Amino acid sequence: MKLDVKKILPHREPFLFVDEIIEVVPLKRAIGKKHIASELDFFRGHFPQRKVMPGVLIIEAMAQVGAIALLSHPDYEGKLAYFTGIEKAKFRKMVLPGDTLVIVCELTKVRGTFGFGSGQAYVNDELVCEAKISFAVN
Repeated sequence: MKLDVKKILPHREPFLFVDEIIEVVPLKRAIGKKHIASELDFFRGHFPQRKVMPGVLIIEAMAQVGAIALLSHPDYEGKLAYFTGIEKAKFRKMVLPGDTLVIVCELTKVRGTFGFGSGQAYVNDELVCEAKISFAVN
């Protein structure tokens, strides 16, 4: 299932952290990719001598993939998902220019206008980050 990320998420550069969705099961899970190019805006100010993707942006990418898992369902079409919480975040390895993040987000509970999920980000099948996330839909 090929989705147009920009039709589901309102984010645009430099705040869109999902290049493509490679799998989605609405209200269950989504898998997305982000190609980490050395020209990305955040590298200018985040350790410019040794470029490292900020961990908080990896978490934001997870939230965006989780939002797609929710917003791709017809009941939530045209809505916005607002990031409301991060728990148990762990950063295991640096993400560098040239890497491709593969982000998996499983929705663990959807109740009305609230969604809860678990996200993992991988580079070359190696876990680089994981967190519990939550968001509200409006």
